[in-house]
Amino acid sequence: MAVLKQTLLSLSVSLSYYCIGLVRGYSAPAVPSMHATVPDLLPSKSIASWVSSIPPFGAFFGSLVAFPLMHRIGRKYTVLIASPLWVISWVLIATANDWRVLFVARMLSGFGVGLSLPAAQVYVSECSDPKIRGVIGSLPALAMSFGILVMYIMGKFFHWRVLAWICCGMACCLFLAVACFPQSPVWLKTRKQYEKAHYSAKWLHLQGFSIDPKATSAVVERKEKQDPSPAAAPKPFSKEALLRREILIPLGIGLVLLSVQQLSGIDAIVFFTVEIFHEAGSSMDGHLATIIVGTVQVLSNGAALFVVDRAGRKPLLIMSGLIMCLAMASMGAAFHLNSIGNTCFGYLPVVSLIVFMVGFSIGFGSIPFLLMGELFPTAQRSLLSSLAGSFNLAMMFTVIKTYHPLEDLITTTGTFLMYSVLCALGVVFVITCVPETKGRDLESIQKLFERRPQSCSQMELGGEKASHDNPSFSAADEAVHHHSKSIDTKL
Repeated sequence: MAVLKQTLLSLSVSLSYYCIGLVRGYSAPAVPSMHATVPDLLPSKSIASWVSSIPPFGAFFGSLVAFPLMHRIGRKYTVLIASPLWVISWVLIATANDWRVLFVARMLSGFGVGLSLPAAQVYVSECSDPKIRGVIGSLPALAMSFGILVMYIMGKFFHWRVLAWICCGMACCLFLAVACFPQSPVWLKTRKQYEKAHYSAKWLHLQGFSIDPKATSAVVERKEKQDPSPAAAPKPFSKEALLRREILIPLGIGLVLLSVQQLSGIDAIVFFTVEIFHEAGSSMDGHLATIIVGTVQVLSNGAALFVVDRAGRKPLLIMSGLIMCLAMASMGAAFHLNSIGNTCFGYLPVVSLIVFMVGFSIGFGSIPFLLMGELFPTAQRSLLSSLAGSFNLAMMFTVIKTYHPLEDLITTTGTFLMYSVLCALGVVFVITCVPETKGRDLESIQKLFERRPQSCSQMELGGEKASHDNPSFSAADEAVHHHSKSIDTKL
């Protein structure tokens, strides 16, 4: 029953990522359809480019707004707010007769993306058991890639206005699907709503999350009477709390992983797939190749579900980075061969991108988002997830808008070789700095980054041998001393 309920919640919340996939994939079939049916709607190539790429810019601001919403009204309602925003944006797109309306609507759809991107992943992570969190936490990324593929396929058969109406219907389905589930028990606990947290955890059958609402409230009241001073513990969002190592280290790891995810060139490929195949001299039809690449991404994301909790996060990230590195180098070679007139490798571009999508999907496509819900401390998770989401979207926008300037500056071959080098650097970072979180509960993960007194560490190490998942942390950092009196911000 626990697996069933947690899976149903994850699938329902993952509809938000499916809607994100529809937003990301819309411009690929819609812009050519607009040019064919309403040529004056996008009067210039520059306007068409901005209409295609503006959603990440809107998503950047949406992700910043997600923090206060996630903190004040919870993860669930933050996801729900995105639904009516998407409905409005898709209605505006479906009825648009001016490019300015399209521009505003696409930015609004991006704003909804920014709200959902951090909130949905944190919501799913907080509502799943450690044993299945890897599988359930990877469902949103699978849903996003599936949404992109569905948009590519529908674009072959439907007019751009019809596509917008279909997406509008999906946004309505998202609201109905998520509304019936409880709030995150972890968030309810941080808001001191112990009774609601108890019933939410009970409904989800969460293991290790047992709370007696009456006893907990009594303990809190007794502590407040004994030590009413607010200086007993720093506020969760105070400067003192946010500048501690258990906040800065997980945030740094998350930001670097999200940087590697985008600097691998993934969104340049998603947005310009057809153009890339044409320029590489591929003998395959560009639209067919787009559907093939999208299908491979969905299948790879699906396969990753069955290995993320067996192989672990870190090995998959390393394998993912190595595969992407080789694939981008191969893509650069394909462009070089085409530039010197060698057309004997017409299928090398599509093979390279298929291999790249396989590598991206098994690791960097989903695991950075999964780790956002695992590494960030509970009390600051809404803020850190919002910051990380904003940073990710800013990087996405940067990669999309710099693809063509980089082509002019260092050639297309140089651009893909640069992506290859950045993937290799990402592998080095994972090996040296990223901890393994497989099978750990959220509290034990947070304790990996806490600084422990030397004496306590020595006592702990003397009693039992510590297990180190991350070689970049010392034994003193990783050993968990259960009787420590150090203050943290977990509520």
